[in-house]
Amino acid sequence: MNGETVRALNSIFQQWDTQAADTWNISGEPCSGFALSQSDSVFDDPSNNPAIKCDCSFRNNTLCHITSLRVYALDKRGVIPEELLDLPYLTFLKLDRNFFSGRLPAFIGNMSRLGLLSISHNDLSGPIPKELGNLKDLYYLGFGVNNFSGTLPPELGNLVKLGELSINSCGLGGEIPSTFANLVELRTVWASDNAFTGKIPDFVGNKWTKLTSLRFQGNSFEGPIPSSFANLTSLNSLRIGDIYNGSSLLDFVRNLKNLTDLVLRNVLLTGFLPSYITELQSLQKLDLSFNNLTGAIPSNMFTMGSLMHLFLGNNSLSGAIPSQKSEALQTIDLSYNLLSGNLPPWVNSGLQLRLPGLECLQRSFPCNRDAPRYSKFSIKCGGPQIISNGIVFEADYRPLGAATYVVTSAQNWAVSNVGIFADRQNEQYEENTLAQVSGTNTPELYRSSRLSPGSLRYYGLGLENGLYTVNLFFAETGFPDRSSQSWKSLARRVFDVYIQGTRRLKNFDISKEAGGVERALIKNFTVNVTENHLEIHLFWAGKGTYCTPEQGYYGPSISAISVVPNFIPTAIGSKEKNWTEFIIVITVSVVVLALILAFSIFYMKRRKDDDEEEVLLDIFPRLKTFSYSELKAATEDFSPSNKLGEGGFGSVYKIAAISAVQHRNLVKLHGCCFEGKRRLLVYEYLENKSLDQALFRHSELHLDWPTRFNICLETARGLAYLHEESRPRIVHRDVKAGNILLDAELCPKISDFGLAKLYDDRKTHISTRVAGTIGYLAPEYAMRGHLTEKADVFGFGIVALEILSGRPNSDKSLEGDKIYLLEWAWVLHEKTESLDLVDPNLIEFNENEALRVVRVALLCTQGSPSMRPPMSRVVAMLAGDVEVNGVISRPSYLTDWDFKDLTGRFVTECTQTSTASENNDNHNQNMISSVPGAGEAPIQ
Repeated sequence: MNGETVRALNSIFQQWDTQAADTWNISGEPCSGFALSQSDSVFDDPSNNPAIKCDCSFRNNTLCHITSLRVYALDKRGVIPEELLDLPYLTFLKLDRNFFSGRLPAFIGNMSRLGLLSISHNDLSGPIPKELGNLKDLYYLGFGVNNFSGTLPPELGNLVKLGELSINSCGLGGEIPSTFANLVELRTVWASDNAFTGKIPDFVGNKWTKLTSLRFQGNSFEGPIPSSFANLTSLNSLRIGDIYNGSSLLDFVRNLKNLTDLVLRNVLLTGFLPSYITELQSLQKLDLSFNNLTGAIPSNMFTMGSLMHLFLGNNSLSGAIPSQKSEALQTIDLSYNLLSGNLPPWVNSGLQLRLPGLECLQRSFPCNRDAPRYSKFSIKCGGPQIISNGIVFEADYRPLGAATYVVTSAQNWAVSNVGIFADRQNEQYEENTLAQVSGTNTPELYRSSRLSPGSLRYYGLGLENGLYTVNLFFAETGFPDRSSQSWKSLARRVFDVYIQGTRRLKNFDISKEAGGVERALIKNFTVNVTENHLEIHLFWAGKGTYCTPEQGYYGPSISAISVVPNFIPTAIGSKEKNWTEFIIVITVSVVVLALILAFSIFYMKRRKDDDEEEVLLDIFPRLKTFSYSELKAATEDFSPSNKLGEGGFGSVYKIAAISAVQHRNLVKLHGCCFEGKRRLLVYEYLENKSLDQALFRHSELHLDWPTRFNICLETARGLAYLHEESRPRIVHRDVKAGNILLDAELCPKISDFGLAKLYDDRKTHISTRVAGTIGYLAPEYAMRGHLTEKADVFGFGIVALEILSGRPNSDKSLEGDKIYLLEWAWVLHEKTESLDLVDPNLIEFNENEALRVVRVALLCTQGSPSMRPPMSRVVAMLAGDVEVNGVISRPSYLTDWDFKDLTGRFVTECTQTSTASENNDNHNQNMISSVPGAGEAPIQ
C-alpha cells in the first residue's frame, strides 16, 4: 500500500477518534490479517470493527488498495472527511449507526467506484447532493434516519444499477422525481416516515416490476394507490399506510400471489372485501384495518393455509363471523365493524382476539349505561398499583397481545391493543425501566408504560355524564437523550392521540414535547362525556423511527392516566373513604426528621430555635401544622393505652385523621407541631406493625412466599429511591426488619429516619460516629465510621436473609455455625445447599426466586463497599430484569476473624452508649449510638 493511502486512512481514523481493529493492521501494515480475506462473514465479524478489505492484485500482486471500509455502530462523531477521496478504489463504504454530523459532501459523487454507500442512523443534515447521481455503479444506497432537508435530487434517477434504496426517516419531502422511473433494477424500497407528497407515481407499478419489498408508510401521499401495482408480482412484502384524499380499491392485489406480508392500513380502501383475496395462499399477515371496507367477510378467509395474523378492525364490514378457522390463524381483530349474529364456537380457543360484542366493549358500551356508577378513574399503565399525590392509580399489568382487551372486575375501565411489532423478534407490549425520570415527585409512576405497534385504547365505563379533565402521563424512557450523541438517541417516537374520536394531538413526540428523554410530561384535556363512556385512543400513523434503538421499535407509549370530574359527582360509586390513622412521634430534636424532612435537616442545623417553624414550612409549604392541644386531645393526653412503642427518638402514639398517602415504600409524614420546645411529627399509622414482629414473634400474620418476595423487592425500591432519586441523597443508617412497617396490604414501608444522614454526591464517604443496630452494620462503618449508601445495602442484605429464613440475624439458642445467619448462609452456599436456608414454615416457594434472594443478599454483604451493588441494580436483579452477577466470595470479615468475636467486640465497645431494640425481644439487637456531638441527638 502506498504511503498516501496510509496517511489518508490514519487521518480519517484520527478525525473520528478510532483506530484499526486488532484483526488487521498487523505490524503497522493495514492490508494484513482479516483485511486480506474476501469472505463477507470475516469482514462483518463484530470483532473486526472498524474493518477494511484490501485487493492486493495490483502490479502483479505487489500493490494493495483498500476496497471496503466499515465503521459500524461505534457512536463515532465528526464529519465525512475529504480524505476519503484518497481511497480511490473504494467500492464499499458503510458508516451506519454513528453520530456523524454536518452535510453529506458533494465530493462523494467523485468516488466513482462505489457500489455500496450506507450512511443511515447518523446526524447528517442539509440537502442530498445531486452529485450522488454520478455513482453509476451504485447497487445499494442507504441514508435513512438522518436530518436531511429538501427533496430527492432528480439526478438519483441516473443510478440505473440501484437494487436497494433505504431512506426511511431521512427527513426529505416533496414528490418522487419522474426520473426515478429509470430505476428498473430496484428490488427493495423502504421510504417510510418522510414528508413525501403528491400521488404515488404510476411508474412504481409499471417500471419497478422487480420489487420484492416496498414500504410507503407515514408519508403524505394522496390516493388512490395506482392500479399498476398489479404488475408487482414479485412482491413478498407490501406495506402502505396513511394516505390522504382519494380512495382505493383492492383489485390490484389479485395477482400478487407471492405476498407473505400485506399491510394496507389507513389508506382509504373502499368497496367489498373481495373473495379472491383468499387466493393469496402465501399470506401470513394481512392488515386492512382503519379503512372503509364494506360487505361480508369471505367465508373461507379464516381457513387460508398460511394466514396467522388478520387485522380487519375499524371498517364497515357486516354479516356474520366465519364459522370455520384454521389452526394457523391465531390473531384476529374484527373490532369496530358492523358485524352481527352469534359468535362462532372457535372464539374461546385461546386466541388473540378483538371481536365486537364482547363484554362491556360492545358498540353501545352497555356496562352501567344510563345508570352510571363512577365519576373518575386512574390507571398505572403497564404496571402495579401506585399511589401518587393522594391518587390511587389502579394496576394495569395484565399482559396484552396483538389483539387483546381487558375489562376490570369493577367494570369501571378497560384497555385494548391491536397490532404486531413488525420485524421484531420478541413482542413486548409493556416497558419497564430503572431510569430516573425527572420533573416529578413520583418517578415510580413512570417506571412502566404500555406500548403498542398500532392502536392502544383505554376506556372509562359507567361514567356520570359531564365535563372531565383527562390527564395523560408520558415519559420517554426507551432510548437515550440526544446529548449522549449516540446513534440510539436518534430515535423518534411519534403517534396521534384521539379522545372521544377527536384527534387532540397529531404527530406527538414525547421527548420533543418534554424537552428531552426521561422527563415527565403531563398533557391535560377537557372532555365532555355524554353517553356514560370515555375513549382515549393512541394511534400509530406510520410516523417516527422504526428500527432505533432496535428493530421494530415504534408506536405509542403511555405511563399513566387520570380522569377526574369538573363537577360535583352524584354517581353512587363516587363517594370513597379516605380515612386512615396517623402516628405521632415525639422527638427530642428538630434536626432529626423523617424521610421527607431530610432536606430540612440541612437547613435546620443552621437556624436558631425561633426560626425552626418558619424553615420547616418554607421547605414543605403544604405540610399541615397541628397545635399541641389538638394532639394532646387526639391521644387522650398521651395515654399509655394509645402508646404503640418507642422509636429511635421518642414515644409513638396512635390517632385518627384524614390522609393523603404518597410514596409507596416510605412511611408518610403528615404534619408537625412547633409550640415552645415541644417538637412533634405526625406519621401515618400502619396496622400490621413491623416486619420483625411478623417474622420472629408470635403474630397472626402469615407471610407466604409471594408476600415475602414482594416485601423484599419493594423494600429495595424504597432504598433505591433514598439513595438515587432523592435530592439530596439520603443514607438511612439503620436498615433492619424492625424499621420496615407493613400496611394493610402487607406492602412494606421504610420508617424511623431518626438516624438518617444526607449524603453529598461529591464525597466518597462521610466520616461519622457509628449509630445503628448490631447485626446490620457494614464492617467499614462499624470499624471506621466510613458511611456511604453501601452501608444501607449491607443492612438490606441481612434483612433479605431474614425474610427468606424467617429467623433473626443472630440466635444463640442455635448451635455452631447456625448462630449467625450470614455465616450460616455462606456455609450452605458453599455446599450449594442454599435452599436449606428457606423458612421451614413455608409450605411452598419459588426456588428460582429464593436462590435469587440468597445470591443478591450475599452480594449486598460483601466486605468491600465497591463490591456491593447499588440498590437500583438490586431491584433489577430481584425482579429478574438482569442477571445476578459479580464475584461472590466469602468476605474477609468472615474468614479473617471469628464472627462471634467480631460481634462481641462491637457490643463491648458500644456498651455504654447502646440501648436495647424495641421491646427488648429475645434476639436482642443492640442499638449503637455515639455520645451526642454538634448537631447530633442521643438515642433515648
